[in-house]
Amino acid sequence: MRRRGSDFRRPVRRRISNVVWWTLCGIVVLFFIFVLSKESQIESRPTIARRSERLGKIMEGMNITDEMLSADSITRQLTDQISLAKAFVVIAKESNNLQFAWELSAQIRNSQALLSNAAIRRTPLSTRESETAIHDMALLLFQAQQFHYDSATMIMRLKAKIQALEEQMSSVSEKSSKYGQIAAEEVPKSLYCLGVRLTTEWFGNLNLQRKLKERKQMEVALKDNSLYHFCVFSDNILATSVVVNSTALNSKNPEKVVFHLVTDEINYSAMKAWFAINSFRRVNVEVLKFEDFKWLNASYVPVLKQLQDSETQSYYFSGSGGDGRTPIKFRNPKYLSMLNHLRFYIPEVFPSLKKMVFLDDDVVVQKDLSALFSINLNGNVNGAVETCMETFHRYHKYLNYSHPLIRAHFDPDACGWAFGMNVFDLVEWRKRNVTGIYHYWQEKNEDRTLWKLGTLPPGLLTFYGLTEPLNPSWHVLGLGYTNVDPQLIEKGAVLHFNGNSKPWLKIGMEKYKPLWEKYVDYTHPLLQQCNFH
Repeated sequence: MRRRGSDFRRPVRRRISNVVWWTLCGIVVLFFIFVLSKESQIESRPTIARRSERLGKIMEGMNITDEMLSADSITRQLTDQISLAKAFVVIAKESNNLQFAWELSAQIRNSQALLSNAAIRRTPLSTRESETAIHDMALLLFQAQQFHYDSATMIMRLKAKIQALEEQMSSVSEKSSKYGQIAAEEVPKSLYCLGVRLTTEWFGNLNLQRKLKERKQMEVALKDNSLYHFCVFSDNILATSVVVNSTALNSKNPEKVVFHLVTDEINYSAMKAWFAINSFRRVNVEVLKFEDFKWLNASYVPVLKQLQDSETQSYYFSGSGGDGRTPIKFRNPKYLSMLNHLRFYIPEVFPSLKKMVFLDDDVVVQKDLSALFSINLNGNVNGAVETCMETFHRYHKYLNYSHPLIRAHFDPDACGWAFGMNVFDLVEWRKRNVTGIYHYWQEKNEDRTLWKLGTLPPGLLTFYGLTEPLNPSWHVLGLGYTNVDPQLIEKGAVLHFNGNSKPWLKIGMEKYKPLWEKYVDYTHPLLQQCNFH
């Protein structure tokens, strides 16, 4: 074989030196990379340390509320676990799994202790101190799911629990209302005592009867239409006395004030004795009993016929009859009293008078009321304060709008108004035959399908379109059942203790009692003998 010449052969030594050269270059490059990475690690460690220190200071400055708003809040996670665990405790107890309920409760207390300590020291929980609690609670919650305490089951059981509680609350509320109604209807011993002592005084003291006969010489004043005539229909002697006394004390001309008091046979003598014994700044007082009104009979008065019905009496006294859903306040036996319905017969009771102010016996007068007699009623019969500031005081609240008669004649959103302080134009009353309107609606309601027995619903029907709104300051309501704005009370001319909490009862609202009691003379011998205080 022919060999190449020396000039054309590859130099072996040179090829070897190139390999070595590239190897050395690679080693150097790797060495520099290694050195640079080491330096970067050394430099990064202080940086990370500084960052964690800075983050710790930030977290330390955060309050618990801020930490709770954080997306990765440990506190919030623990709180959510506690809430869920509490629901599972209820279900476990209902399932009679008391051991598991105890374990959940123990873990809840443990988690709550962690949250409490964090709140006291004002620093958020760390992962390390809460990890065990979260883990243990998670295991229990998982175990709860194995017991089929899942969301659907829990919702169903909680709904059942809520329904049971609502039924229980409804029962308690009904009992409370019933007992409150009983307390409101009772006659306190002191009032009963006063009636007995006054009746005894009336029949045993001829001077009182003579004194009243002397006052009867003022009979001209009882029919004088230039005077201010007020009427009260009541069997409560002390309450009536407060109405008369408060009106007299706040009147600019008490000698021009005339009170016409109508009571029943039982309280007639006692009422006469009280107003014969006491004088109220020369106010003229007349005492009548409704049993003396010859026109007041079942053939003329539909409600009297209804009140004498045995079924109606059973409805109110025994609670039987009806659909069983009628609120207890509408089953009050006070609605059986004719004194409660005489307000619809004021023109018949006082045939000679032209204008009258009607006052309930649970009011207090704290302003002069003479201006009421000069108010222009614009051809209307009834002047009253409207009560439609809230929707539940409109007509649809009191009347049965499923009945076609009611639906056809009355606007359901019409404004309600208050009985208790009313100005009546008796001339217009007679001209428009308002009593006849009242009779018509009473006869239509014989089966109690238009409204439940009472005086406000038939009043709303009778005076529909015949009522003139008065300034609200004339009549402030609610002192017998709710809180009333002190400014309204201060400006009010007549304060009405409507509701069950009458000021003469133990259940009366304590903060409003002084407004009524300041018109009671507790030093009076008869009141002291009957233990009024």
